[in-house]
Amino acid sequence: MSDDIIEAARAAKRNGPVFLEYGFRPFFLGAGIQAVLAMGGWVLWIFLLRAKAMPDGLTIAVPVHIWHAHEMIFGYGLAVAAGFFLTAVPSWTGKKPVRGPMLGILFGLWLAARLVSWFSASLPPIAVALPELVFIAMLTALVGHALLAGWSKRNFLLLPVLAAMFTAAVLYHLGFPYPAHIFGLDTLLVLITVIGGRVVPAFTTNALRRDGVTPLPRASGKRDVAAILSVVGLTIADLALPGSTITGAIAIVAGLLVAGRMIGWRTPKVFKAPILWILHLGYGWLAFGLVLKGVAIITGAIPETTAIHALTIGAIGSMTMGVMSRAALGHTGRELTVTTAMATAYLLVSLAAIIRVSSAALPAGLHDEVALLSGAVWITAFLIFAATYWPILTRPRVSMAA
Repeated sequence: MSDDIIEAARAAKRNGPVFLEYGFRPFFLGAGIQAVLAMGGWVLWIFLLRAKAMPDGLTIAVPVHIWHAHEMIFGYGLAVAAGFFLTAVPSWTGKKPVRGPMLGILFGLWLAARLVSWFSASLPPIAVALPELVFIAMLTALVGHALLAGWSKRNFLLLPVLAAMFTAAVLYHLGFPYPAHIFGLDTLLVLITVIGGRVVPAFTTNALRRDGVTPLPRASGKRDVAAILSVVGLTIADLALPGSTITGAIAIVAGLLVAGRMIGWRTPKVFKAPILWILHLGYGWLAFGLVLKGVAIITGAIPETTAIHALTIGAIGSMTMGVMSRAALGHTGRELTVTTAMATAYLLVSLAAIIRVSSAALPAGLHDEVALLSGAVWITAFLIFAATYWPILTRPRVSMAA
């Protein structure tokens, strides 16, 4: 019997199947597959539309662009957030992680929500809404219980983030998709601003200290607070004053403050470490996308959707892939280095964002072709991620002695 089989048997006896041993395992793998399937459905729809081969009836109850937005924000984005929360909170609080049957139920709810979204045209609205709303409520309860039990005050911010995502999901299922998706997207951006602002300089500091590189990254408490508050302010403005000059100005200020937060992070020193530069790149996309959004709103020179794709594909795509790939390696006992294939996947995510953002400078007749190309590049990136991390996420932790 191999060591892996023995360890799997021991883990199953202790906690159930290895796959349900920790939250990052099912949710990171599910997120990677969801990134492929949700984008694949969108690309297929555009292709059939252009080929004039659209079937008479669709299996989804909402316009495809709304379905696409929802599945990327609440399907992909929330899955990554769930995997991160369920993995980080036990470390922060010292409490036992959610695992085994409870984790299986939680993941099953997320999976059910994704499945019913594909067949919503033939289902009552309550059947479409219930799995998603129960999933977010259950995730909030589990995370909240651990934070309160461990009295992790610094991380209580996760609770309003989850409450905001639940509110956004309710809005969507009540028939208000645009404010729901903007609110959900902005909430994910707040989360990236906060958590990314912690982990990027921390991981960089660890790597540079190990390599004997000085000076180490430095942070400014005032810049940090200003950047976070500005993105929170944008979230409020997007709800209260959507498309207004005030909202555009807040977006530009937020982007500049986020960029200013990166001063002192020693970004040029991480270019040889893909697992680090992907996080710096993702945070840079966040700053760029926020400024671009403000410019789009105030000037109208480019569509706001262009900025939204800089934020979704560029910022969220890069940061989430970077966090998932690093966390999965670290929590399974593996060395914190990625393969050439994964480094290529990192670059492909940014390439997908660049292609999609470039559509603003092209004739309208080419927009579908650009969306198809960008989608194909995104799918390729996440196929690499899913293929690379499937064995990592489904097999036992590597022995330290191995």
